[in-house]
Amino acid sequence: MHGVRLSLSLLLDRAPPYGLRHMKALIIASIVIASTCFKEEALAQAVAATTPAVRVTAVEEEAPTDGRLEALTDLNSYFPFDVPKTEVAWEKRADELRRRVLVANGLWPMPERTPLNPVIHGKAERDGFTVEKVYFESVPGFYVTGLLFRPETVEEGTKLPAVLSPHGHGGRLQDHGPTKIRDYIVKGEERFEQSGRFPKVARCAQLARMGVVTLLFDMIGYGDNHQLSYELGHRFAEPRTDLDQADRWGFYSTHAELRLQSIMGLQTWNAIRALDFLSELPDVDPNRIAVTGGSGGGTQTILLCAIDPRPVAAFPQGMVSTSMQGGCTCENTALLRIGTGNVELAGLFAPKPQAMTAANDWTKAMMSEGYPSLKKLYQLYDAEEMVQCKSTVHFPHNYNYVTRGMMYTWFNKHLQLGLQEPIVEEDFQMLTGEEHAVWDTAHPKPADGVEFEVALTKYLAKASDAKIGSLSPKDVDGLAAYCDLMGGAWKTLIGRGLPREGDLEQDTGDQTTHEGYLESVGVIRLPDQNEQVPVTVFLPTENITREFVLWVDGRGKAAALTAEGGLSAALQSLVKAGRTVILPDVFQLGLLENRVVANKRAYAGYTFGYNHPLFAQRVHDLLTIIGAATEDAESLDLVGVNGAGPWVAVASALAGEAVRRTAIDDGRFRFAQVSSYRDANFLPGALKYGDLPGALALCAPRPLWIGQGGNMDTTQVAYQAAGARDALIVSNVEQSEEPILEWILAAEEENQEESGRERE
Repeated sequence: MHGVRLSLSLLLDRAPPYGLRHMKALIIASIVIASTCFKEEALAQAVAATTPAVRVTAVEEEAPTDGRLEALTDLNSYFPFDVPKTEVAWEKRADELRRRVLVANGLWPMPERTPLNPVIHGKAERDGFTVEKVYFESVPGFYVTGLLFRPETVEEGTKLPAVLSPHGHGGRLQDHGPTKIRDYIVKGEERFEQSGRFPKVARCAQLARMGVVTLLFDMIGYGDNHQLSYELGHRFAEPRTDLDQADRWGFYSTHAELRLQSIMGLQTWNAIRALDFLSELPDVDPNRIAVTGGSGGGTQTILLCAIDPRPVAAFPQGMVSTSMQGGCTCENTALLRIGTGNVELAGLFAPKPQAMTAANDWTKAMMSEGYPSLKKLYQLYDAEEMVQCKSTVHFPHNYNYVTRGMMYTWFNKHLQLGLQEPIVEEDFQMLTGEEHAVWDTAHPKPADGVEFEVALTKYLAKASDAKIGSLSPKDVDGLAAYCDLMGGAWKTLIGRGLPREGDLEQDTGDQTTHEGYLESVGVIRLPDQNEQVPVTVFLPTENITREFVLWVDGRGKAAALTAEGGLSAALQSLVKAGRTVILPDVFQLGLLENRVVANKRAYAGYTFGYNHPLFAQRVHDLLTIIGAATEDAESLDLVGVNGAGPWVAVASALAGEAVRRTAIDDGRFRFAQVSSYRDANFLPGALKYGDLPGALALCAPRPLWIGQGGNMDTTQVAYQAAGARDALIVSNVEQSEEPILEWILAAEEENQEESGRERE
């Protein structure tokens, strides 16, 4: 091909002199390609061990490049926000992003809101406000702890505005100490020696003095939230093999990732339940609740305001940035920032009012990179004044006295407090250790440690399975609702569906004429994604139909070829029946492990929070081929054999009506068998959403053949609900290539007979 796109007329000149008009339609729809350039040594060795593949180019160095081979994205990459041109386009994008945030945090569908069983005790009084200790259960047996600030005097029956305040790293008890606070005062970062030492408490105390009920709640591992340790929540680094078993797993394990269980997700759920707690207080107006947090608390503010409709104003401080996205394990989880970043995620709050500052940290470029995009987004709603970012780059990373003053002014306006400005934060007497402590003799500490962690992950899994199980379809309407939820989840796990019309470009390469069929190679490109997929296509020269078969072999397309490079005798039966056969090599075929980013901590979220895993990328290639082949084909059948079955199963589930029939020979594969996030078949969330049978259920009612089937209850329930039990065949044959061919050809004969009866 040598980088030259062949014109259709030149391609037709090479074709045999029969059926040119028909052949033109076939060629346009089928000249696609499916392999990436084998540049990595490990991949080249793996491929060399198999039958030599048909190459798209003559030499290795001329192979097409693929953007997926470039350096991986990590938390320190660049994350610009390209604002859609219309409000409608943004709302569509926003729906996809909200689903991504929910799925990534393990909250799709939303878990059951179990009783909070709140306890408020131990009131301390200060000038202008009171402080009480709080704990409640976000899930049974797991406690959210914190301090509740109220105005000193409140008229009976008054409903007050409220602010939820996730504190960020350093904890609510963060103490600058007597020496450092004086340095801060000299630099203008703080004003008072006592209150300034405890900046997290200071903002809540002042808000209470302003007439706002404020909850300062602990992040996992901080303050009184000890059931999961600080080291686990924020300093995890090394895998724990003893806590990565199918029946016994902890956070950060492969089994947790397959279920989308993460510290970030648990903290996000804690924040949602904290809003529940605030909303249910008798003295709080649930229609006037705002959220603010700094640093890690800023991350929590962004996520909570992205997915919960209740906050009416926000001040996410220190984390809205096109640069570093959050370095802690608690700020990262698989799937979250693939194709997006904190600026765009903050945009999900639009057009409601939110403000922030740019400091001398990773946010320092916000005034020129990030803030203009947010203003442009708010302009779509004619609400540019509802977003604000002020430069405080003379200060380092902070939520200091100056920044807090900006927040007070913002909330004064948007919580409709009606206070005279400027609002000046005043000093107060520090809380004692006893006044801070949530747990005491009358309120003893709950269970903690490793056994509690294992019990918690099991509970979360059981609750999730029960929630999804309750949606199991019983009829066609139930199946539609089930597929809407589960299909949305699987689309997020994979990251895309079929390409849109006009997204694809096709190049063609060499052609070879064989007895009874024409062989062609070429490339299909997704320019916007900088992706390329090579395939070999075999077109019939007799009994020509517009029926296509995408035959995917986990060993590569060479496995379906003879030693001379021709099509195997088995697959020739399809071509002789008039079918066009497409043989691909999916992305990095032969590579058995995922690449990971350079990070000293072995956490999957640092890689797969920003990058698609290999499994998803291979499904992308199949969706690309399906999109190209179905532009002119009357029908397309999918086949996956020799390890390709799972890719084909998920691709078919997402392709919907673009695929007529699907056959896989690897029905016993389960994502639950994957023991490492480095495994090429690792897919975060796959176990949560029904494993392979859950994906195959989305194929109903289209004809489906499963070899080595195993337990397919979930799939069978879906087909029964669709009234299509006969369309599902679960076989236990070990060698299924011949049975698949027989099934496809027999089905084609039935279709032809049915068409004949309709014509009569």
